[in-house]
Amino acid sequence: MSKKPKKLGNKTKDFTAQIYKILAKEPSKSFNYKQIAAQLELNDTKSRNEIIRDLKLLKAQDKIHETDRGKYQMVSKAEYYEGVIDMTSRKTGYFMCDELEDDVFVPFINLNHALHGDKVRAYIYNRRSSRKPEAEVLEILERSKIEFVGVIDIQKNFAFVTTSHPKMYTDIFIPKNKIGEAQHGDVVLVKMEDWPKKADSPFGSVIKVLGKPGEHNTEIHAILAEYGLPYDFPIEVEAFAKKLDTSITPEEIAKRRDMRNVLTFTIDPKDAKDFDDALSFEVLENGNYEIGVHIADVSHYVQEGTILDEEAYNRATSVYLVDRVVPMLPEVLSNFACSLRPHEEKYTFSAVFKLNAKAEVVDSWFGRTVIYSDQRFAYEEAQSIIESKSDIIPAEISLTGKEYKVDNAIVEATLKLDELAKILRSKRMAHGAISFDKVEVKFHLNENAEPTGVYFKQSKDANHLIEEFMLLANRKVAEFIGKQKKTFVYRIHDEPNEDKLMSLQTVIKRFGYSLNFKSKKDISNSLNNLLTEVQGKKEQNMVDTLAIRTMSKAEYSTHNIGHYGLAFDYYSHFTSPIRRYPDVMAHRLLQYYLDGGKSVSEEVYEEKCQHSSQMENLAANAERDSIKYMQVKYMQDHKDQEFLGVISGVTEWGIYVEIIENKCEGMCRIRELKDDYYVFDDKQYAMVGEVSKNILQLGDEVYVKVKNADLVKKQLDYWYIRKKE
Repeated sequence: MSKKPKKLGNKTKDFTAQIYKILAKEPSKSFNYKQIAAQLELNDTKSRNEIIRDLKLLKAQDKIHETDRGKYQMVSKAEYYEGVIDMTSRKTGYFMCDELEDDVFVPFINLNHALHGDKVRAYIYNRRSSRKPEAEVLEILERSKIEFVGVIDIQKNFAFVTTSHPKMYTDIFIPKNKIGEAQHGDVVLVKMEDWPKKADSPFGSVIKVLGKPGEHNTEIHAILAEYGLPYDFPIEVEAFAKKLDTSITPEEIAKRRDMRNVLTFTIDPKDAKDFDDALSFEVLENGNYEIGVHIADVSHYVQEGTILDEEAYNRATSVYLVDRVVPMLPEVLSNFACSLRPHEEKYTFSAVFKLNAKAEVVDSWFGRTVIYSDQRFAYEEAQSIIESKSDIIPAEISLTGKEYKVDNAIVEATLKLDELAKILRSKRMAHGAISFDKVEVKFHLNENAEPTGVYFKQSKDANHLIEEFMLLANRKVAEFIGKQKKTFVYRIHDEPNEDKLMSLQTVIKRFGYSLNFKSKKDISNSLNNLLTEVQGKKEQNMVDTLAIRTMSKAEYSTHNIGHYGLAFDYYSHFTSPIRRYPDVMAHRLLQYYLDGGKSVSEEVYEEKCQHSSQMENLAANAERDSIKYMQVKYMQDHKDQEFLGVISGVTEWGIYVEIIENKCEGMCRIRELKDDYYVFDDKQYAMVGEVSKNILQLGDEVYVKVKNADLVKKQLDYWYIRKKE
């Protein structure tokens, strides 16, 4: 005899969450049960009675109060908060709010159309009970983004755009009249325009066709579009820049300190086109050294209130992708007028220091100058002088491809600057600065911008020479204004997160390293020791990466808290105005204060700082994506090759492996580990074989092959072959 189906009609419904949502959206307004029922589109007597019951229940719990007979309003201290949604890749999210100690889980059903990064108002359930709290989104206050990159799937009367972003849980519905020029399968940029209450997907329109998936230019433009970064300059901005008077005039020289007769040169990457900075060197009669840090005077050309300045502010930074630079300023400025090219007179903004033999600053001067660069060096050429102490630059590293002889005065200047830079660096380290010399992955590209090889870029003495004098200028400019207690744009860096340091300690213990937590200085010293000890070891890149992740993010602010990583009480960005807008602001403020100006509005500049930090983060994400894209592209051509890698991450769904010879990271899914049945052990950060008890853990060396190289998702999947014995 079959069971009778259960009757669903008698089941009592709980409307408390919906009631709360309606009242929270308009916390100053009162509602009666009829108004709430109308909003919920309920007109049956049973539902209305349940609403009346739930209203009384919420009132009894002091979550709402009765303002008039039968009218209810939100209690101001109710459990709802403003915060940001952080999506997972499983269609669930977490609600992040500064007022709450922990992030709160948001089930898919409670997202109510909120997407990753959206600012929302949410209600927290079970906050004071023993059950785990959960959040429900009541209102979307601000969308994190409304433009998305994806592949279009065109049907007869409509289309859908699917993104490859793991945290984007929905596709976007495109009505037929908003498909534009897109063809089926194109990569497109879409704008989300509406998300009707009862619709599964948001509605949108195609605003740009980027090309076919997998094509080089399509994918690079898709990376920029994904982060809302521009590619070309508007015509009117290019036209404005071309009309600027970039000539060096006697009238302007008269307003500046003339340093054209002082020995001056630049040291930059061999492929650089924009030369932001130059160094001048002179030995004084008393034996001290006058060293000028000369920076392109961008603010002379980029005047406030112009469309050029507006465009530079909006961009806030140049974006350095693997195969191209998207500049902050049009080329006429970035590569020509502002670039401190050899054998050309240039307007500069300078920090000129008198240093003694102990690299102590005995005097500082800041102001506008005019210079003449006597020589341009690549880092490799300057490094050759430092290492060989010779005036001969060998053909194999020469910018011209031919051996040549350097003027003896420049050789002596380079060697003395290197000596002083090393003293400055050792003082910095003694004060608790942290030395992050992380290996940079670079690619050899052919004429079609396809990767033919991978190489690693590491900082040497010539890089450190330039770095130390740039740090000196940045620090002294910030100190000069900071001690006057005037509003300024600082580059700040908070102390590391303790929880992250403890997690790092847990991981590095497996390799025999440890951190000292006794004091701030002990932490930085032990971090430096760790970074030195891992150099050249198989786990170096993993430990470097984890150590960097323990650090707070450096950012721009008018509120100075110092710079932890550099161990400076005052720090700013002054030395790269061609590629960073905060440096342009620093130049303007410095000149304004040198002219006797009063302190400017902190509020106005704090907003500009926040914008600059946001744009810097977007640019960094785009740069990372372009490297990942190139790594995937490179590995596509090496599918049959066996590689030795290091396990760089372990999760319940598999192991991440970073190949030693090219730093390309990919995943071996747990089902691909065929030599046993593996189970994730979170205490050991390891996969443990059920039968063999074989352990695969962080830092282990394993052999892998490429299983799949997905250019669109920028993902690598590996076959696991065996562990290295």
